[in-house]
Amino acid sequence: MMIDDTSPQLTWTEDGEPRSGRFGDVYFSRDDGLAETRAVFLEGCGLPDAWAGRRRFSVAELGFGTGLNIAALLTLWRETRPEGGRLNIFSIEGFPLAADEARRALGAWPELAEAARALTDAWPARTPGFHRIDLPGFDAVLDLAVGDAAWALDQWSGPADAWFLDGFSPALNPGMWSDAVMDRIAALSAPGARVATFTVAGAVRRGLSERGFIVEKKPGHGRKRERLEARLDGAPAPESRLRIAVIGAGIAGASVARAAVASGMTPVVIETARPGAGGSGFPAGLVTPRLDAGDQAIAGLYAQALERARDLYDATPGAVLGRGVLQLPQTPRDTARFGKIAAQPLWRDGAMSVVDAETASERLGEPTADGGLMMADARVVQPAAILDAWLDGVERLTAEAARIERDGEAWIVLDAAGQVLVRADAVVVAAGWGAAGLFPDGAGLSPVRGQADWCDGPSIPGIAWGGYVAPTSAGFLYGATHVRGDVGLEPRDTESVQNLETLRARLPRLAVKAEAGEPNRRVAIRATTPDRLPLAGRRTDGVYLLSGLGSRGFCAAPLLGEHVVSLIAGTPSPLPEAFVAKVDADRFSPL
Repeated sequence: MMIDDTSPQLTWTEDGEPRSGRFGDVYFSRDDGLAETRAVFLEGCGLPDAWAGRRRFSVAELGFGTGLNIAALLTLWRETRPEGGRLNIFSIEGFPLAADEARRALGAWPELAEAARALTDAWPARTPGFHRIDLPGFDAVLDLAVGDAAWALDQWSGPADAWFLDGFSPALNPGMWSDAVMDRIAALSAPGARVATFTVAGAVRRGLSERGFIVEKKPGHGRKRERLEARLDGAPAPESRLRIAVIGAGIAGASVARAAVASGMTPVVIETARPGAGGSGFPAGLVTPRLDAGDQAIAGLYAQALERARDLYDATPGAVLGRGVLQLPQTPRDTARFGKIAAQPLWRDGAMSVVDAETASERLGEPTADGGLMMADARVVQPAAILDAWLDGVERLTAEAARIERDGEAWIVLDAAGQVLVRADAVVVAAGWGAAGLFPDGAGLSPVRGQADWCDGPSIPGIAWGGYVAPTSAGFLYGATHVRGDVGLEPRDTESVQNLETLRARLPRLAVKAEAGEPNRRVAIRATTPDRLPLAGRRTDGVYLLSGLGSRGFCAAPLLGEHVVSLIAGTPSPLPEAFVAKVDADRFSPL
């Protein structure tokens, strides 16, 4: 369940303590909130001893609040983390604070300054759903779920090695401590998981005990006489540094490789020619979401993907060529549809806005009778800069993968002559349309030929309609054709004419400049699926797949690459389970 009104109704006491007007309770103890956090949650979960010798450790929290617990956790992790260790954090907040409010609250503890700054500088919007925050200075990543606790836990993949149960008290916020929440805590706990909370309410003690936890009362902090610790029997599973083979070095393969490195894995990328030899080899690419006014899961998937792609590209030197893309209407019905899309609660304030014809004309640099949808978080990117950055330092093989076979506990990738190219713990096929040939069933993929043209000329913003225009480093690109079932890679004069006429019909002045410029053109084959949604995950044959991205690869691949890597590593996915079902890698394979 999502929450419509996410305001915490924050107030401040005379002592400068933040207080929730919604629940009538303070966020942290007047007797030193940091000391309470350390005593109740860090020590209560046996930290740092619990992560000693671990390559991966996951902490889940109910009640993100000011971020105090997580700032303290990050500080302790950086001081004591095992060599090569990676920390995954999942936290839930129904009523998130603004970044400035969190800065004010956390400013009371200078010893947390670096962690507090890292959190608040990357503070997510209040929009419902999952938001991923990179914390590279701490070798950590945070997934913050904005919404109801039962919904968020139902959507999270887990598992957690430690739980901070820090919602407002059961008497004031019973939904945070319901049977449904307790069921999910138990289901999402790793063997040996620890739970800590400030409350000793009988319902909480019984709820944990009935679900297999060993529960103990411990001395409380400050004015609270007691607190709870709980633990499951068992020990963490053995860990190893995984080696994964990634077939394809376009944006899909590069996204998988980047996520694998960030997760502590060793990727080996296999590419027939060079990085970007396929659909990621154009001088510019649009990062725009699939817009859907009817299906909330599709709209939400692409909203989350756009947010993640934007953050990662903005952090990649040289990647961004333009910020914001104007979507123009293709049919008369689109104007009303744009209004519905802009009103969806998926977007941060100002991310999607309907603009009139005058505003659109100013952006286009020539008159138009139509307004449009301004997508402020969309991007125009330079693919080569992204591939160079994300594949930097990654082992690469120039070869053509022809077969994938199981070899005992490992996998091998072979070429057409039967020579072994790579032996690995897992294989990810991220080869665009080329992925179809590596599976007997073709994975449900279909080819769509696309030719784009570009030339030197003026710098223009990103614009999309039936065609599109994107700035390059030296001019602008326009196109692109969509020829279904065609896998020919030779440029065609007829398609260059088609692209120019599509441009002329919408932007006649720019078309004149395109005709005068030195022409360039290129062809690539898009991989599409029957429902126009990607394939991302583990197939029943054990091979992992990231393909079917169509024309949305630069938007969807970064997030979906992280999802695929999480499945291999057994770490929490950034995707809610509702979105996982939408991109299931086996959904077009015969039973």
